[in-house]
Amino acid sequence: MNLFRLDASILPGNSASAEIADIAEAEWAAAHPGAQVTRRHLGTDPLPSDAWALATTAAFVPEADRTPAQLEALALAATLAEEVRNADAAIFAVPLYNWGVSQHFKSWVDLVITGTGDPTAQLLKDTPTVLATTLGGGYAPGTPREGWDHSTPYLERILGDLWEAELTVVRRELTLAASNPAMEGLRGLAEQQHKEALAAARDAGRKFADR
Repeated sequence: MNLFRLDASILPGNSASAEIADIAEAEWAAAHPGAQVTRRHLGTDPLPSDAWALATTAAFVPEADRTPAQLEALALAATLAEEVRNADAAIFAVPLYNWGVSQHFKSWVDLVITGTGDPTAQLLKDTPTVLATTLGGGYAPGTPREGWDHSTPYLERILGDLWEAELTVVRRELTLAASNPAMEGLRGLAEQQHKEALAAARDAGRKFADR
């Protein structure tokens, strides 16, 4: 058995998304002692910013004429795709940044798609997968920022619709309430959502461990 885990927080020592993912991983590990875990942390070990462009443009160049940088980018893309393809279960810890997914996560997705050689490849088909995603503010219906979350729908499209993962989403909002004075009135609600997210992570972890 092989669990693939990807983290995208730029604050690994204080990551709300990692806290959720840790719980789900612990449940999976308890059910699969000694199993392999493949990790990819984009926040602490970001991918080269030019890798996707190099890998993509290499497809338009005869193989003998590709530069060393293009060959390296193609090899990286193939490795990233294989990490996902080999997963028996997967966990993604991806916070919202600036109302969308971070550039380093988007680069990873683009490279994985390039590395498959087929943009429609179902890399996680029927693979039990937990998405832990966190948002600093509130985006629920009726809030001032309703509709501003351009991260969660994208993640669901890629992981669930394109790669056909058996996807469970654990979503926590208001993570900045404890540290932002302007959100002081929301701290009670934020704590409630925190507790609910951790409980949902345990439940999701147990269910996907059983799969």
